[in-house]
Amino acid sequence: MNHTYPALELLVAGRHIGAGERPGSDVVNPSTGDVLGQVPHATPSDLDEAIAAATQGFELWRRVSPVERGRVLRRAADGIRARRDYLAWLMTSEMGKPYAETRRDVETAAEMFEWAAEEGRRSYGRVIPPRSPGARQLVTWEPVGPVAAFSGWNSAAITPARKLSGALGAGCSIVIKPSEEAPASALLIAEALESAGLPAGVLNVVFGNPAAISERLVGSDDIRHVTFTGSTAVGKHLAALGARSLKRMVMELGGHAPVVIFGDVDPEEVATAAVAAKLKNSGQICTSPTRFYVHESIHDRFVARFVEVARSWRVGDPFDVRTQMGPLANVRRLEALEAMTADARRLGVSIPIGGERIGSRGFFWQPTVLANADPRCLAANVEPFGPLALTMPFATFDEAVAASNRLPFGLAAYAFTRDARIANAIGDALESGNVAVNHWSVSLPETPFGGMKDSGFGSEGGVEGLQAFQRLKYVSQV
Repeated sequence: MNHTYPALELLVAGRHIGAGERPGSDVVNPSTGDVLGQVPHATPSDLDEAIAAATQGFELWRRVSPVERGRVLRRAADGIRARRDYLAWLMTSEMGKPYAETRRDVETAAEMFEWAAEEGRRSYGRVIPPRSPGARQLVTWEPVGPVAAFSGWNSAAITPARKLSGALGAGCSIVIKPSEEAPASALLIAEALESAGLPAGVLNVVFGNPAAISERLVGSDDIRHVTFTGSTAVGKHLAALGARSLKRMVMELGGHAPVVIFGDVDPEEVATAAVAAKLKNSGQICTSPTRFYVHESIHDRFVARFVEVARSWRVGDPFDVRTQMGPLANVRRLEALEAMTADARRLGVSIPIGGERIGSRGFFWQPTVLANADPRCLAANVEPFGPLALTMPFATFDEAVAASNRLPFGLAAYAFTRDARIANAIGDALESGNVAVNHWSVSLPETPFGGMKDSGFGSEGGVEGLQAFQRLKYVSQV
């Protein structure tokens, strides 16, 4: 592929500030360990300028009609698709996700903008019948104000697209801090928005020290909404910061997704599909299925097939069309998986496949299964965020539900059964913001996405995703 990694920039008040103008940090290719480029870090004055630009941009953008805002977002969607090959190449270079998968991510990112463009036109209020003749009672939706957004490295296009499209579609301006480990993808989406006619200052893109940037953005009285995707610990810290000024927030935090597999299914069929779901993006997805609770009557058959399929999974160069799984994103993930597998071995847990690093170049890890896992082991309690699956047998419905709900996380959950009554019951019983029964997809542009418990609050995507960036106003007139 004849692509080159771009010169990375900040986007502040319509100005592009390059790495040569600011200190920065290296962006590393996880497949090789080589440096791709350097991302500039915003100074405190850059952040203040971005906030000021967003404040002024909000007063302009909020007055643009939803129809015209929709035109801009649809043109941006077209621009994202026009950059499909390059954007997919950037994501694969920065994240290590196989190129075939990142190309699909580009389409999803474009659909985010199309959905917000259409839904912004349908931001209907209502008229409440008055008690007195001649009176009017109106309920209207209006944009909440300038937004501070934070997105992680593991979904370098979809997560920024979800936040940008929702905020802009609602009429808000935004300052977004994408990950310093995967910055180019978000910048290319920003480029598509600029080319689509988004006014300068409505969108600002900054990078730098996460703690310093969050303190300054979330602590600003001019920022009226915070949307964050990342770890539970950081999310709780940001929520505490935002609470001081009563900011609206959406927090999409960590997960540890359970999968309940009942004894009436074909275990080999479910296991085959489960491998693809588990190993997508090397398991580095907040909704990745991880804790497999399998009915005792089929548990061993499920494990045998899962291991067989996972052993055949091709791990390697993410640009190779034959590759099914690339590397982990960084050395921190390698260290975490090493610690989890060592802990499982200490407890005597069976590891029929995996548990080791692959080679010494890049950050590759074997698909790993902890079979009949001890619920005390580290991986059963801390999100692995990697290609590691745990299996545990269960005997009764109530036992499976209790095991699934025992952790303080509730982002995604899955269940498989052929019995309609069980399907209804398990969907109600699982404490998760997103439950998929008999399939593996928990998020689409038109559906709300958010968590329960320590997995966060609020939703992005769907009608709710637009409303997250809006506030209700009641107007009565006599």
